[in-house]
Amino acid sequence: MSASGTAAAGQVEHMLRQVAPGRYDAYERLLHALADGEVWMLLWQGSAGSPDAQYGNMEVDGFGYAPCVTSPQELAASGWHRAHERVTGREIARALYPDRWGVWLNPHAPGGGVGIPWADLRRIATGLDRMPAGPLRVGEPAVEIPQFYALLTHTAHRTPAVRSLRRGWVQPALGSPYLVIGLDLYDTSAAAVEEVRAMMRQAIGAVPEGLPVSTVALSDAYDPVALWLRANARPFYDREAHGGRGSASVPGYGYPPPAPSGY
Repeated sequence: MSASGTAAAGQVEHMLRQVAPGRYDAYERLLHALADGEVWMLLWQGSAGSPDAQYGNMEVDGFGYAPCVTSPQELAASGWHRAHERVTGREIARALYPDRWGVWLNPHAPGGGVGIPWADLRRIATGLDRMPAGPLRVGEPAVEIPQFYALLTHTAHRTPAVRSLRRGWVQPALGSPYLVIGLDLYDTSAAAVEEVRAMMRQAIGAVPEGLPVSTVALSDAYDPVALWLRANARPFYDREAHGGRGSASVPGYGYPPPAPSGY
């Protein structure tokens, strides 16, 4: 193993030792170390790179995880005698999260190791700084900003790509709470996306200074905020309810980070 690989593995193990209940800051540092590091995935069958290779699996609280270890030393300590596969944290995150599988680091260790659920693997795969740190508390907005909603409704009605808009209030495990606008779009072409961004830029001027605002595509089947909005928030703008166009929803265009007022 190269010196850089050794250093990365050591960083993951160092951060792993810092994780404790309620220590979301330590857990977030572990995710960053894992994103830049490597793990040794335990193969239930096959060998590394073979078509029949299959990761081991375990279930915790109804969620699936693939067990792995964080170094050759931990591999030896685990007593695993089948094959294994060495991969980067980002590689395994991209491979597992679409099927809603997480990874479990060092399940053989005293205390049982640490599980990284699929939602956090998705953050690793797509960029930890692009998505809020969980667990998230999502609820109804805690601020009254009728001018912003009125202006956003007005501009949305003049933006043909928008079918409906919903809103929520998000409190990340780390960082400041923010207002989120859920976007349900008919069209996700480059031109339509730019129109939607222009819509948000026009309306954001009515947001009180210092209040962060973000957006999320309601069609995102993996985003916890989008899932909450679809299940719990009624649209505050609905084009079809006002006799507008009808169309099937298509996948959305992403989840930019919260933008301060004046964006």
